[in-house]
Amino acid sequence: MTNLIPSMLVGSYPQPGWLVNRDVLRGNAPPRIRMKDVWRPGPDQLQEAQDDACLLALRDQERVGIDIVSDGECRRESYFNHFANALGGIDVDNPGEMPGRTGKPTMVPRVTGPITRSTGVQVRDVAFLRQQTDHPIKVTIPGAFTMARMARDEFYGDQGRLIAAYAAVLNAEIKDMKAAGADIIQIDEPHMQAHPEEARRHGVDAINQAFDGVEGTTIVHVCFGYAYVVQDKPSGYSFLQELDACDATAISIEAAQPRLDPSIIDRLPSKQIVYGVIDLGTDEIETPELVAERLRGAVAHAGAERIIAAPDCGMKYLSREVAFGKLSALAAGAAIVRREVEGN
Repeated sequence: MTNLIPSMLVGSYPQPGWLVNRDVLRGNAPPRIRMKDVWRPGPDQLQEAQDDACLLALRDQERVGIDIVSDGECRRESYFNHFANALGGIDVDNPGEMPGRTGKPTMVPRVTGPITRSTGVQVRDVAFLRQQTDHPIKVTIPGAFTMARMARDEFYGDQGRLIAAYAAVLNAEIKDMKAAGADIIQIDEPHMQAHPEEARRHGVDAINQAFDGVEGTTIVHVCFGYAYVVQDKPSGYSFLQELDACDATAISIEAAQPRLDPSIIDRLPSKQIVYGVIDLGTDEIETPELVAERLRGAVAHAGAERIIAAPDCGMKYLSREVAFGKLSALAAGAAIVRREVEGN
């Protein structure tokens, strides 16, 4: 892998139509509770089908020259619910209700007892991916703050204690994923942006607890929500510079769709930056030159050694054809700027 401006997915890649019912997927908000009716294969065939879909996502990344690869989250109904609903202390059959990011009532996991983890949730998936590629691999998992914010707490009675409980099981899962072969761990924390005052009280501690004792590259992804759900995005972050104090080595931000001024990177002087240069709010496929132009803005503020090129957010709501084209442009655009930097 190149050390200058490597490329990677932020999270999801489109799942094949033979795996998921895309009408169900696109007809619902990203689920916080289980959404089993999205899967086309029956329970006996589901794991094998998900493995095959993950291989397709992996090979697409390798074909276009993505440097850091993943399984495209093809086994998940959403970035959130796969892990959050696999824990002890959650009543998965009788969910609760909380306001979502837009304020609308959202069905969420209901916490009725101590949050526990009896076995690895994603560890087998990491081991499977590690066997399939020699590339560095990245694994994503929802962060403790976001899981706590999107849960109905009927046990702990205190937001700080609830976050700490989620962080403890998250830390154990991360360590097991590292042992299974994950090179890079990313936690997704979109609700830190959505709830900045609460994030200022608990956000950094939640990240530090999750990454306690974890070696290697660690990333926190903060975003404004899937482009499919949130079309009008703000031009700045309400919670960002505070993350420079956390223990993660890199912060992932979306910059393409919101047309973010790259000078915002100056708020994170000690971190690597996963910089979103692919707009997921449109099916128009960027040219490599446009990707390179966006990356040059980031490099001007952070230097090539600190920049990782990526889409803004997860790509699961795009068609595979569009996503593949955008990934191709991502890899080619990063290569353009890399050659320019190396030439100088």
